[in-house]
Amino acid sequence: MSGREIMAAAGVLFPDRDGRVLVVRTSYRAKHPVAVPGGGWEPADPSPRHTAVREIREELGVTPVLRELACLDWSRDHDRPPIAAFLYWADPLTPEQAAAVRLEAAELDAIVHLPPDLLLSAVPPLLSRRMGACVLAPRAAAPLELADGLPVGHSTLHLPPRPAPAYLGAAALEGLLPPGAGLAAPPPPMDKQTYYATRPRIRAKARMLFTAPDGRVLLVRLTPWRDESPWVLPGGSVEADRELPRAAARREALEELGWRREPGRLLAVDWVGGHPWDDLPHLSLVYDGGTAGPELLADVRVQEEEIAEWRLFTPAEAARVLTPPRARRLAACLAVRALPPTAGPAELVDGAPPATTA
Repeated sequence: MSGREIMAAAGVLFPDRDGRVLVVRTSYRAKHPVAVPGGGWEPADPSPRHTAVREIREELGVTPVLRELACLDWSRDHDRPPIAAFLYWADPLTPEQAAAVRLEAAELDAIVHLPPDLLLSAVPPLLSRRMGACVLAPRAAAPLELADGLPVGHSTLHLPPRPAPAYLGAAALEGLLPPGAGLAAPPPPMDKQTYYATRPRIRAKARMLFTAPDGRVLLVRLTPWRDESPWVLPGGSVEADRELPRAAARREALEELGWRREPGRLLAVDWVGGHPWDDLPHLSLVYDGGTAGPELLADVRVQEEEIAEWRLFTPAEAARVLTPPRARRLAACLAVRALPPTAGPAELVDGAPPATTA
């Protein structure tokens, strides 16, 4: 495993008619028993949406109706690789679905809908920040951009600083659920580091969209590699073991163009499933680099080891030189750029908007 590989997970937020959100109680975790339903991405899942649907079918025995991506949270920890955590809003469970719920017996023993105040005290702090952001921000702002559960980018416009609620864990559910199943935690099949080493991985890319004052888009052509020399937006791999995606976008702009530019709003979150040279999916994040005037364009200093040339293209010209998925992604980014700054990024799969249900 390299420092560029991360893990991915997906969870689902089920609201009810009273504004409460569903949580699950695990039957064997004594320390942090309350969680959001969902789990880790598997290589057979075409996208995180499919992960979310599969996990709900396994855990609850029903098929959710997924709606918008609520947030993408880049979560770090000192003893594991970063995780790209996707949370999706779903339609409330229908009475028929609620009656059909069958909990995964080996892992869960109860579910309950909680109001926001109890919800944010019942789940562990990182999950509390993540779920709290989704619950407290307007759904029109989705998807929110988070880092370790904290708002960044456009999310800060919707989520002013607030004190963290006290973590109560299972005590927050006292009187709301029957006593826990009391199952003893099974012995782990492997130690934590071995577990993380065996989990499937993805890679992440951070790119920036720069345009000239006349609206032309700056693209770079990569130096030939494996008989390919494609045109792309400036950017590259996130060094996931040492930087957040925004830092990667900043670093790549400096390395590839010689520019010190701060990434603006996140324009697109694109899950790219297939590559001719890589069997791992890529999570591509595109940030707004803003307008590059004549003086800045005259100061381009390309990284000759990786960049063969740069050029400005009209959007129509760019669509002709980019691969179809990248052309679709660029069109989505330009469309988001035209929206108010409070709007969230486009959720894409191979450059195209996914169906709201998976």
